[in-house]
Amino acid sequence: MKPRTNAKLALTLAGAAALVVTSGLSTAAAAQDASSTDAAATTRTCTASDLGISFHNRLGGGMNHAGGTLEFKNTSSSACALRGYPGLGLENAHHDGLPARAIRGTTWYADDPGNNVVRIQPGGTAHAVVAWTHSGTAAQQAAYLRVTPPAATSYRTVELGDAVDNGELHVTAVATTVPVRE
Repeated sequence: MKPRTNAKLALTLAGAAALVVTSGLSTAAAAQDASSTDAAATTRTCTASDLGISFHNRLGGGMNHAGGTLEFKNTSSSACALRGYPGLGLENAHHDGLPARAIRGTTWYADDPGNNVVRIQPGGTAHAVVAWTHSGTAAQQAAYLRVTPPAATSYRTVELGDAVDNGELHVTAVATTVPVRE
């Protein structure tokens, strides 16, 4: 009977040691996450004037889908951060606003990377993927896309030159990279 008690005690002590080691790792990982979160929290939010915004990687696809990748380039002299989804709007050739609505999340071309803080160094970039349909039945011709960076109050326009059904634009959150499905 005594050997079993010692074996149980040894197993209990081993389990306790594993718990302490695991707790230590969790605490260390949490501290590392907290320090990176603190760094992002102390980085100022990017404004539209901090960013060059362009539209790349034009995507076409079956079933009247179209899209592309928005690039947000930090043109300022200090780091800034973005978190969340860009605001989107449409304009005609005369820069008059058109009815539009942005739908946040996964698009036809890319999975949503999630709502995370993206710190952008001077000259660095962040991206979001935009998609829409253009079947022609309820499409309006949009010459430009209005892009408001997350948490910003002003926007930039980029050329779009496509019809957009019902003014409906699907957009992912901003991330360092947003992999596009082929």
